[in-house]
Amino acid sequence: MRTRTLIKDLAAREDGPVTLGGWVEKLRDQKRIQFIILRDETGSAQVTYPRPTIDDAPDENDALAAKVSTLTNGSFVWITGRLVHDERVKLGGLEIQLDDVEIVTLADPETPIADDTSIDKRMDWRFLDLRRPEMNLVFRIQTTIEATWRKYWVENGFVELHTPKLMASASESNAELFKLEYFEGNAYLAQSPQFYKQMAMMSGLGRIFEIGPVFRADPSFTSRHATEFVSVDIEVSWIDSHEDIMAIQEQLMHAAISAVKEQHGEEILKHFGIEVQVPSIPFPRVTLHDAIDIIKERGHTVERGGDLDPEGERQIAAWAEETHGHEFVFVTDYPATVRPFYHMRHADNPALTNSYDLIWRGTEITTGAQREHRLDVLTEQVKQKGLEPEGLQTYLDFFKYGAPTHGGFGMGLLRVLMLLLHQPNIREVGFLFRGPNRLEP
Repeated sequence: MRTRTLIKDLAAREDGPVTLGGWVEKLRDQKRIQFIILRDETGSAQVTYPRPTIDDAPDENDALAAKVSTLTNGSFVWITGRLVHDERVKLGGLEIQLDDVEIVTLADPETPIADDTSIDKRMDWRFLDLRRPEMNLVFRIQTTIEATWRKYWVENGFVELHTPKLMASASESNAELFKLEYFEGNAYLAQSPQFYKQMAMMSGLGRIFEIGPVFRADPSFTSRHATEFVSVDIEVSWIDSHEDIMAIQEQLMHAAISAVKEQHGEEILKHFGIEVQVPSIPFPRVTLHDAIDIIKERGHTVERGGDLDPEGERQIAAWAEETHGHEFVFVTDYPATVRPFYHMRHADNPALTNSYDLIWRGTEITTGAQREHRLDVLTEQVKQKGLEPEGLQTYLDFFKYGAPTHGGFGMGLLRVLMLLLHQPNIREVGFLFRGPNRLEP
């Protein structure tokens, strides 16, 4: 196997022979010199080949020049040549003087997308769209975020779980279930790992996390919804209230954004024009009741019964920025009417729950809560929601043999990336989007 040098490592190498593998980003086939801009997964470099001359005219029979002339944008090639550091070269202050090019595959010269192509068309050709350097950066940022969270979890005694994605019954709402044939019966794609996270608490695991896919049969066409997405979940035992979960979440966000700024801040500024803002701890907190009043004072009336609409989320975020100088705000104490049956009610006001949403720059990224751990209370709350306890018997059985106080959250990974990079749509920052009218590629 030949030794391949990555473009990011060229600056640290001394002048001399080098072998690169990548794709042709651009070809300038001039009369006396040929330029190839070669890109790999780490960056771009300039490759040059001065055409040999005969009597001060280009040698029309030069085989290497002829081969270079056949290259098309997007072709994958091996390049062998000599590295030369030259500060006059705008692209990285270095170039590769070409000795040979091996064509792995030639690309069709007619590319189906361009920089100004619509997002829907770019989704059709996502593998080409992902060749953009800013998209390479997105996935390195995502890797940094997940690695930072995992580091925090491991250092704080969390255990990683991989919960089933095929379920016999609903974990949230029957209206959002994907139903499929399963041997002689039916199964459902998991909307959430919620029930299994709670089962882990009854198992005595204490603290768990999962990063995995979830599925929602939601016919929404908004900038932040998908039918399949990556959910970031935790569940923690021995908490006193949802405040304990909020404290963990703000620590996770602070750590992740700090790591992103340190490792990728300059590149984010270059490619996205964004200076990453590391949030201070603690994040501002406001009850839903007070948030609705604040939003009304700002000129918008929340019409939903006990929840914030998108404009309400934008307004309370603007308030947090103006009042606290903060991009994040926790909205707490949602009414039981809009929360699942397993959210714990307030001890002094059963109309409210020990729950929260985390809003970042006007968009909700997380729902979290303390869970109800008392079987008799939980069963009654199931009935109050118009559900039949018999249909949730497997779940309720978790609580028969002792249950600690516990709580957790679920967070959308792509929403985090979208908001961090100030992008208009989660489709811009995901690998492959799945929505009501998108199942390919």
